[in-house]
Amino acid sequence: MLHDATQHEELGAEPWDEGRVRAAIRQIVAETEEAFDPDLWWPLHPSDEDGTAFDLYATHALYVGAAGVLWALHRLATADVVQLSHDYTSAAARLHEDYLRHTGGEAPAVPGLWAGEAGVLLVADLLAPDPRRRARLDAVIRENARNVTRELMWGSPGTMLAAAEMHARTGDERWRDAWAESADWLWDEWRLDDELGCFLWTQQLYGKIATYLGPAHGFAGNVLALARLVTAERRDLLAERATDTIRRLAFREDGLANWGPVAGSALEVPGQGIRVQWCHGAPGIVTSLATLPSEPELDGLLVAGGELTWAAGPHGKGQGLCHGTAGNGYAFLALYAARGIRSGSSGHGHSQLTRSHRSSPSASDMGAAGSRCGRAISGPQCSRSSASTGSRDSLRSTRGDGPGSVRRGARAGTGEEAALGCARRACERVPPARAGGCPQDSCGACVRGGDPR
Repeated sequence: MLHDATQHEELGAEPWDEGRVRAAIRQIVAETEEAFDPDLWWPLHPSDEDGTAFDLYATHALYVGAAGVLWALHRLATADVVQLSHDYTSAAARLHEDYLRHTGGEAPAVPGLWAGEAGVLLVADLLAPDPRRRARLDAVIRENARNVTRELMWGSPGTMLAAAEMHARTGDERWRDAWAESADWLWDEWRLDDELGCFLWTQQLYGKIATYLGPAHGFAGNVLALARLVTAERRDLLAERATDTIRRLAFREDGLANWGPVAGSALEVPGQGIRVQWCHGAPGIVTSLATLPSEPELDGLLVAGGELTWAAGPHGKGQGLCHGTAGNGYAFLALYAARGIRSGSSGHGHSQLTRSHRSSPSASDMGAAGSRCGRAISGPQCSRSSASTGSRDSLRSTRGDGPGSVRRGARAGTGEEAALGCARRACERVPPARAGGCPQDSCGACVRGGDPR
């Protein structure tokens, strides 16, 4: 079985009603605007609180904070889906300064896209362009180029997406240059795994080492970032490596395909079931790799992942992008946009988007914080629960048990294992932090910038 039916809902027979959907969006936006506080931004949704220092980023960041809300409101308004009652230009203009004012201590300013300066600056520029903020964004992207997380949330793949977006907005080649600086390093870090026979990146994240596949923390997000401004010389190699990796690591059954959270691990995570989400599982693989050029083997794998996503049904975790129904639906939109898969060309492609779920989220369910671009429910299920500690050899030894066999803390030892075994648990309590060392001045394994000490 490639999905866990207990984590999903059944589809209903009620037909798609565009007017009903647009009305629901307008109501959500109205509640979001009503909840805006010029001094406090938006309240954090209870489901987004996880009791760690990450909460200190949430007020302003792209992932669950004001930057994400501002982007969503701007996107809906410019698409003529809604008319906003407020002008958020001045709010966007002071967003970065306010972010810096609130960070520090257990939550230092970080460069990353989702919870750091890059995402805040990217949204601020969209609504209120400013040369000084652009200069800072350029600097942030470049200083994050060798972030050893090697993933989208904190690392250079995320800031590469920021650089690519700024290049698209402005045409200024400095953004392509900033992107390329990170891309060259990321290519060099893309290594052949001798055991699995494919090319992968290894993540050093929250004081642990793992080899993730999904877009939030691993392979798929890195491929997505590399594809944005890939050179002609590397385009074919990117597609070849990516296709070979997902082919080798796919779990397939009856024309369906899914992928586990960690390369080489079991599909089912003990105590957590099988993931069919954007962050881990088929939806994220499909959405990210659909950006690659069409090719029969790749297209077949992506369609199989889309079929699995449809067969699983709407996600029971909520409505969000990272691990909710919106993220799963994104896979269908990606297949349609990139491959033209629609009614008649696939059994479960775009045509299924014309059908409704058994029930729709109410405006009060999504509410003021629910329209945020990131987590719909608490973050540990996506970002901190499925890593493994120790060296790469010890990681391989636990693959058969899946990422659920987490060992909290490294074994006694020297070198890398000792560096990742902070006695004060700083790397578990604090998001990846500043270049050159841990914000707690303890183990040195926090992962903004160079390798751990």
